[in-house]
Amino acid sequence: MNPIIYETNETIVIKTYDAIVVGSGISGGWAAKELCEKGLKTLVIERGRKVEHVKDYPTATSAPWELKHRGNITAAFKKMNPLITKSAGFGEDNAHFFIEDAIQPYIQEKPFDWIRGYQVGGKSIIWGRACQRWSDYEFTAPHNLGYGLDWPIRYKDVADWYTHVEKFIGVCGNADGIESMPDGYFMKPFDLTIVETHLKEVIAKEYGRHLVHARWAHITDPQPIHLEQGRGKCQARNLCMRGCPFGGYFSSVSSTLPWAANTNNLSILTDAVVHSVIYDNQKQKAIGVKIIDAVNKKTYEYYAAIIFMNASALNTNLILLNSKSNRFPNGLGNDSGLLGKYICHHNYRAGMGGKIDGFENSYVFGRNPTDSIIANFRNLGKKEMDFVGGYTTFAGAYRRRNDEASTQETIGAKFKEAMQEPGKWNLYAYMQGETIPKKENHVRLSTDKKDPYGIPQLITSVGYDDNDDKLTNDFLTETKKMFEKAGVYDIVTYDNHQAPGLDIHEMGGVRMGKDLSSSLLNEWNQMHLCKNVFVTDGACMTSTGNQSPSILYMALTARAVDYAVAQWKLNKI
Repeated sequence: MNPIIYETNETIVIKTYDAIVVGSGISGGWAAKELCEKGLKTLVIERGRKVEHVKDYPTATSAPWELKHRGNITAAFKKMNPLITKSAGFGEDNAHFFIEDAIQPYIQEKPFDWIRGYQVGGKSIIWGRACQRWSDYEFTAPHNLGYGLDWPIRYKDVADWYTHVEKFIGVCGNADGIESMPDGYFMKPFDLTIVETHLKEVIAKEYGRHLVHARWAHITDPQPIHLEQGRGKCQARNLCMRGCPFGGYFSSVSSTLPWAANTNNLSILTDAVVHSVIYDNQKQKAIGVKIIDAVNKKTYEYYAAIIFMNASALNTNLILLNSKSNRFPNGLGNDSGLLGKYICHHNYRAGMGGKIDGFENSYVFGRNPTDSIIANFRNLGKKEMDFVGGYTTFAGAYRRRNDEASTQETIGAKFKEAMQEPGKWNLYAYMQGETIPKKENHVRLSTDKKDPYGIPQLITSVGYDDNDDKLTNDFLTETKKMFEKAGVYDIVTYDNHQAPGLDIHEMGGVRMGKDLSSSLLNEWNQMHLCKNVFVTDGACMTSTGNQSPSILYMALTARAVDYAVAQWKLNKI
């Protein structure tokens, strides 16, 4: 496989491409792949550093004792980085894939933990990898139940694009026939543990609810398309966020970007902070982007016929808000004043754990990197609760250490032998809840504070509401009931009230809709008022649903590229 072509600021100052993609993460990688495959000379602009698959995974195969602090974060580092050290999965072994708090400041009008990964591949290197499809319930509920804008698309519009993505990235799962979580193109899933199977049977019998193998971007049965990418089977190491040298899980670094590079149509510009999209008043369209070189702080412009915004939701909002011109003094395409409004996220506040007796003749093999899922069962097609929306429940079971043995023996050979015997089973569950997009939940540009590149800092003003509290309480009540019915005891529940943003599923601000008075994008992710600019990262989302959103971004991106290239060839954009 040919290496990715990287073009640095030293060799390119101004150049015209067919397409520019801002951002190299999950959706940006897909935009690059699809554009390059269709023959367009494409420039991917990444504000962070160069990262190459395998070569730049320094801790991928490190044992704990090979890490300076055995994987732990020092008190001094936590003090300097109170934000990123709260992020799920963050540790000494993968800190290099997160940006330190002081590097890119922003203003929290309300508490908002903005987790970012600035490098080629973006957060696709450190994402959670869950890949549930949306159903029509998610596309129709906001409008039908009166808590949001109607999506301009339905499940049927993206179903084939989901399949297109799943075949390429590799998704394991099971065909369960659940209307609220449609089946897809899956490889075999990881096995449920004996306790998860027990929980599945109990809640199906007692409640008519579904615990299923979750759908995850892990290759369990490599197909020719995966081998052609140079990727192999997931080794069940559960060290995914270090970067996977086997390519067992999907990231743009291991998959879409190298694939795009093999077309010889890809260029990647690193250490390039996008300042704004350049709008030409005479041509009445965007003509390129302005960037700030992260090293020398000089300004450069790059031009293209098509521009895809995939900088991640809040950065895409920031760039578009900063893209001011005589035609658009308040940001690109922002006649409605809605740019940056209706920011939303997922609610991850609550979870629980408990113990269960029995099943001690069974153990597990490997370190399963996936959880099982209890599919959403709330407000499906009708409002049946005192809240709107629903929630996905991630759940699992594991055997803890043999606590009884460790209390009797505390040192020596007998202690080591005792520790080889596993203890009882534990179960856990945590929620991923839908939140309501609200106009007051927004981001905007500071009028007086700049970042290190002279760009206005982003102000975040996003909070919870009463609906979030009611949904959280229902999750805690219902999940505890299901656990108790299955024989779980000593259940400990929590609602940590963590700030929005820590879920790393920020969405909205440049939402899709049917008309320009209430949205910024049409059904093709195309800006209503700037036809050659497309937004296909989380900023495009009209509502959050309850399923993990990344695979929807990928499907929307592939769909939008197909449309954009067809329009470009017809000289309509």
